[in-house]
Amino acid sequence: MRSRSKGERAFVRGLVVCLLLLGLGFGLWQKDRRDDALVVYCAHDRQFAEPILDEFASRMGVSLIVQYDTESTKSLGLVKRILLEAGDPQCDVLWNNEASGTILLRSAGLLEPYRGKGYQRAPPHARDPDGFWVGFGGRMRVVIYNTERTKFDEAMAREVFPPGDLSRVAIAKPLYGTTFTHYAALWHHLGAEQLKRRHRDAVSRGLKIVPGNATVKDLVARGACDWGWTDTDDAFVAKDAGYPVAMEPVRLPDGKTLCIPNTVCIIRGTRKREAAEALVDFLASAEVEAKLAQSAARQIPLGPVDESRLPPDVRRLKAWAEESADVASLAESYGPCLKWLNAEFGLPAPELSAGAH
Repeated sequence: MRSRSKGERAFVRGLVVCLLLLGLGFGLWQKDRRDDALVVYCAHDRQFAEPILDEFASRMGVSLIVQYDTESTKSLGLVKRILLEAGDPQCDVLWNNEASGTILLRSAGLLEPYRGKGYQRAPPHARDPDGFWVGFGGRMRVVIYNTERTKFDEAMAREVFPPGDLSRVAIAKPLYGTTFTHYAALWHHLGAEQLKRRHRDAVSRGLKIVPGNATVKDLVARGACDWGWTDTDDAFVAKDAGYPVAMEPVRLPDGKTLCIPNTVCIIRGTRKREAAEALVDFLASAEVEAKLAQSAARQIPLGPVDESRLPPDVRRLKAWAEESADVASLAESYGPCLKWLNAEFGLPAPELSAGAH
């Protein structure tokens, strides 16, 4: 094998140095880019969230780095990430698609308060009383039923788990998302032991526990189940596809409905406070609430909007949402309910404190 000449060796050394310097420069450019950008963790469906965030970035002249999460664990996945990053925060603003995880972050001391324009227009049941988060664009917990296989019965909506055979009834695994919030609301109203007993009894009677709300919707739409519990956005997917389904609001033991808002909050330690505040106000604005209402998800405006801009479906939902329980009042139930559910499904206890590994 021919040995390299001095000139060749010098060329190789020079090339290596150039590549190292290029890599270092790219790394510094990436760091500068991250330092200049507002980092947003977003649990809302990307197809709906991305155009809204792009509009904000364009209008405000702000660079965004957006981290979306997976379908199955989207809300709590991002919450756990923020908990792990507590010692070196990477996120400036969290756009959560529900409230429970946001409230867990507030309990862990990882949020900064802000009572801006968006906060002021939100109703009291859809915002933190101390300004740590604000809600907008809600979804209802509903009973979805196949109109060709069953008729709606009030017990479906008002009983925690109706009596009789439940082998053709489905619910999402209540470890995350709005089904977890639903269980936390039942924990709050029934007490821990009563909920545990009723849950286990329902499972013994054949209740189908499936990966997510979309699976509940699919099973009911295709007639594999007669009915189940899901959210309005999933129910509308089935209706829009022409399946024979209808929906009615879930009623908690006190008769209230359960409207679960998107929430937005500022993460403690942000160095982009001004841009973070602007994004909070933008997301909690009447403009964005109207856009979410007009989307295929038909999310429900929680603050005042021009109702002439709302689709008929959303006007009906808005009346249901006005009867909703206060999700902030469930704060003390979230932690213990989640720990029980993890144990019930054979998972390790969740780490709910900042910096936990």
